[in-house]
Amino acid sequence: MFLKKIKNLYHEQLDELYGNEEVTSFFFIILDHLHQMKRVDLALQPDFSIDDNQLKKWDEILQELKKEKPIQYIIGETEFYGLRFFVNENTLIPRQETEELAALILNDFKFQTEPVEVSHLKILDIGTGSGCIPIALKKNLPEASVYAIDISEKALAMAKKNAIENKVDVNFIRTDILKVNDLQNLSASVTLSLSKCHLPTQFDIIVSNPPYVRNLEKHEIKKNVIDYEPHLALFVEDDDALLFYKKIAQLAKQSLSKNGKLYFEINQYLGKETVALLKELGFKNIELRKDIYGNDRMIKCASYEV
Repeated sequence: MFLKKIKNLYHEQLDELYGNEEVTSFFFIILDHLHQMKRVDLALQPDFSIDDNQLKKWDEILQELKKEKPIQYIIGETEFYGLRFFVNENTLIPRQETEELAALILNDFKFQTEPVEVSHLKILDIGTGSGCIPIALKKNLPEASVYAIDISEKALAMAKKNAIENKVDVNFIRTDILKVNDLQNLSASVTLSLSKCHLPTQFDIIVSNPPYVRNLEKHEIKKNVIDYEPHLALFVEDDDALLFYKKIAQLAKQSLSKNGKLYFEINQYLGKETVALLKELGFKNIELRKDIYGNDRMIKCASYEV
């Protein structure tokens, strides 16, 4: 069968559910995944055809898409900051907003007024999931020491796989951050060597994209997210929505270096409340940033006036 016929079939069966533009995006993602072909390759080979075994794979994916299963989970991978990441139902699918957070950190490091030697730079990601943030940071700051925490053993297994895939050494540790009183008392298993180490006494960067969607906001979340992505990494109780931010900020107060910074991805509806919390805890130079869609999405701040 010609690939252009498959494309037409996808539109016939999926446009009503997803819309024309998203179905086109699905088609080219699958084209790359199954045949390592880009849009331009198909344009140059308009009569490219596939055999029955390949057609079966296209049909299997089509049936999964009809169930509104995320395309990233269907093919088992996605892209983040130009890197390949494996994903499954145990990890959130990395999003563009989180990519913006990683870009903010890297841009700040590049232009900071009191530069830190990269070989001395220490970074901690809390609630790492697929490992997208620490791996992207390590890839762009290869001499930095990078650490990551998550409560889910299955998520950490995926994060370690992603670190190996992207050829970076990130130190991972499994723990419930809400039960941690002192970051320095945690040990970590190194991704590649599996040896033991201890977290540094201070970090230059602490970053987190913790659970922040309130139950009252569930009606805004698409079915493919509600039905397939891990609720543990998404939702918080309505009456304690800033639970993770408060805990992580308290730990950061103890563990940030003098010129260190704390970065958060936040609930777009709770920007002012999150800023107020950080002010109450004594943080300085608090900046609330918007994402590409114009929503309050990122905060950076410091323990000391700089």
